[in-house]
Amino acid sequence: MFRKIKSLAADAKLLLRSVPSIVVVLFTISVIVMNILANKTIYRSGWLAVDGGIILSWLSFLCMDVVTKAFGPKAATKLSIFALFINLFVCVTFFLVSIIPTREDFSAFNTVIGGTWFILLSSSVAFISSAIINNFLNWGIGRLFRRHPDGKAAYIARCYVSTFVAQFFDNFIFAGLAFMVFAPVYWSGFRWTFIQCVACSLLGAFLELVMEVVFSPIGYVVLKKWKAEGVGEEYRRRHPA
Repeated sequence: MFRKIKSLAADAKLLLRSVPSIVVVLFTISVIVMNILANKTIYRSGWLAVDGGIILSWLSFLCMDVVTKAFGPKAATKLSIFALFINLFVCVTFFLVSIIPTREDFSAFNTVIGGTWFILLSSSVAFISSAIINNFLNWGIGRLFRRHPDGKAAYIARCYVSTFVAQFFDNFIFAGLAFMVFAPVYWSGFRWTFIQCVACSLLGAFLELVMEVVFSPIGYVVLKKWKAEGVGEEYRRRHPA
């Protein structure tokens, strides 16, 4: 047992040393900010609803796509778990600060940073589920391009398809848990309908796909640069995808 833990720790250390720090930072920050923004419904009609997390979720998936291509789906999933634990640490810290008594009225501030436990739970379940779907679907599609695995066609296919599918499940799992299961109980009857959850998920997946089309060229350039510079070779030798 001790050897297993030691091996996992060494593997995590190697991964974090291998993935460029800017990607780890951007990915982790995007996960933390998404969790905060998801507390706000920015639009809701009879059949459509969108929460604030959609503003930044594209960045998380772009980072996962880049890491999956360069290091493999298992590495991208491990990095997702790392970001999830950092997010949980930040949320606990925010909550502790929010319950510290003060003379001045910080109720609005406390409400924002204190968060809502079922929003955190829902977003965490949705995030890790969609991360696994995205990473392994991205990797699986890439394996279909045997002749030109590093070409633009392969990159576009694996990023666009995995992003759309994973984003749909991310949005649907989060909306279903947060606004159909928990919100009606803890938010005085507030709820999204099943149609709203599906419509939100499809709209969110489409918007994320549009953002992927806009920003994915950055990821392609980054991957080309990493390959030229040999980024991650040590990790790939020990953990071939």
